[in-house]
Amino acid sequence: MSILNRKARYQYHFLEYYTAGIQLLGTEVKSIRQKKVNIMDSFCQMKHGELYSMNMYIAEYKFGTNCNHSSRRERKLLLNKKELTKLDKKLKNKGEGLTIVPIELFINNKGYIKVKIVLAKGKKIYDKRESLRERDSLRDIKQSFFKN
Repeated sequence: MSILNRKARYQYHFLEYYTAGIQLLGTEVKSIRQKKVNIMDSFCQMKHGELYSMNMYIAEYKFGTNCNHSSRRERKLLLNKKELTKLDKKLKNKGEGLTIVPIELFINNKGYIKVKIVLAKGKKIYDKRESLRERDSLRDIKQSFFKN
């Protein structure tokens, strides 16, 4: 089971991949297992030397009582200290325009919920057009191959 951020590949050039744990509440885990999650609009931000996922939507658990979570709260991502300092150094270079984007939320084989994040650089409009052209040409090639 995995939830993907399909917009991210269209909007960013991916530079480095990381797999991080995520600090969740019990009702959030139950909602994730029911696939009531949206990571399309989410991004990551460094605060006080720690990485947080912002704007990730996890629906409130239907049977949660007063212990229910808020759907768009900040969630701490769990990485090694070396990885955090490396990411922080790269993000501080303002001229490069880098950001951290979650691209996949999944449950690993031990049953833990993990987030695959990527250090990315935003695409320009002409880069987006080029990726659309590539996708269209690949689709045309596949269609002509299967017609014969």
